[in-house]
Amino acid sequence: MKIWKISMIVMALIIVMTWAPIIFGAVSAEEAAKLGKTLTHVGAEMDGNKEGTIPPYTGGLTKAPANYKPGSGVRPDPFAAEKPLFSINAQNMSQYADRLTDGTKAMMKKYPTFRIDIYKTQRTVAYPDVVIRNTAKNAQRAKTYNGGLSISGARAGVPFPIPKDGYEVMWNHLTSFRGRAICFRIHVFVADNSGRLILMSAYDAYEEFPYYDEDETRYDANVYFKTKWVTFAPERRVDESGIVIDKINMYEEPRIAYQYLPGQRRLKLAPEFSFDCPSFSNAGTGIMDEFYGFHGSMERYNMKLIGKKEIYIPYNTYRFSYAPKREEVCGPRHLNPDYVRWELHRVWVVEGTLKSGQRHIYPKRLFYTDEDSWNVSVGEDYDAKGYLVKVNFPMQAPSYDVPASNPSCMVGYNLNKGMYHLDMWPGEDGYVRNIEPRPQREWAPQTLVGRGIR
Repeated sequence: MKIWKISMIVMALIIVMTWAPIIFGAVSAEEAAKLGKTLTHVGAEMDGNKEGTIPPYTGGLTKAPANYKPGSGVRPDPFAAEKPLFSINAQNMSQYADRLTDGTKAMMKKYPTFRIDIYKTQRTVAYPDVVIRNTAKNAQRAKTYNGGLSISGARAGVPFPIPKDGYEVMWNHLTSFRGRAICFRIHVFVADNSGRLILMSAYDAYEEFPYYDEDETRYDANVYFKTKWVTFAPERRVDESGIVIDKINMYEEPRIAYQYLPGQRRLKLAPEFSFDCPSFSNAGTGIMDEFYGFHGSMERYNMKLIGKKEIYIPYNTYRFSYAPKREEVCGPRHLNPDYVRWELHRVWVVEGTLKSGQRHIYPKRLFYTDEDSWNVSVGEDYDAKGYLVKVNFPMQAPSYDVPASNPSCMVGYNLNKGMYHLDMWPGEDGYVRNIEPRPQREWAPQTLVGRGIR
């Protein structure tokens, strides 16, 4: 009888341990004390590298150039006078192989005209005091649970400045500081396999980041990201609109999405706006969870932290991001290399592999996350046979007027199809403006019918 009771107790404990949400995170006070000393306030290495090609961090760029017009949403290049130190292409890439991702190498091998111009590294990302203060608190209180898919104890700062696993790095990316709210006008182009450039969509959009509201008692304390958009071009898509809302506890509260299609006069829930659903904005040349390098729930992947590495990534891309004409920056096979600035930076490397029983068109993915901004700077996607088929390069042009990091747009190259898409580009007549959050009533799905953004 006693043996039977002991067996039942053991079985009960096993069941509890299996189903209870396992919690990870929160570093010791000794580790947290490194922030602001050997580590920056958000967890990057304070010192430069041994070769001097990555400089020490000195606080980032917080002063706008003299030709910046406040409120315009167009940010002139503060490094316009700088020239490339050298260039890398298919002919000399073997000399720099250890600092190139496989995706960058693949682009050089596929396109003889593709090159990257390397500039002096400028660690421009800066943060307001409120983010610095809360990051220090988060270091000792933030935790992940539900297998890394949810977080608790984090607010208004980098949740895991000293990350211990891949999920923590990716949460830092998902919650990277871009301000409290942004409105922007952006364009999406596709260069097809004939080299023809096509405008797929242009839209006015608004993003809000309630996670960066210090008051946890507000109506949407569990929301970390919200976006709302209205399409104004091309003519066939005018007034298409939508709303997407992402929760901090993604495991128990999945993404909420609505779409309004004026041709059908129909407002509908859009649960398909996630994972590998083809993107509505770029006609399916990209997928929903590729925005900003990675966007949305991690539930289909095991996220393994590979480590840290020094690589060349697009950085301080003001000249490209705010260029006046699409024809200047978009070539037939790839972006015009003259416009894209690349620098050497340290990144966290995370490998995502598909979980057993899950489905996604990319069973394996690699994410290279910049240590200063926590933005994914390169994303690489592999097919079921293990071949690299897609390379994404988010373009980072920090908002020195806020200050905040800003992955201003992204280019995605399909290596199999020989085509690419440029998404969320604010050039030509576009802009990226940091503004104050809007009232909760503007997030009601019915406002899409009334074109709530305009």
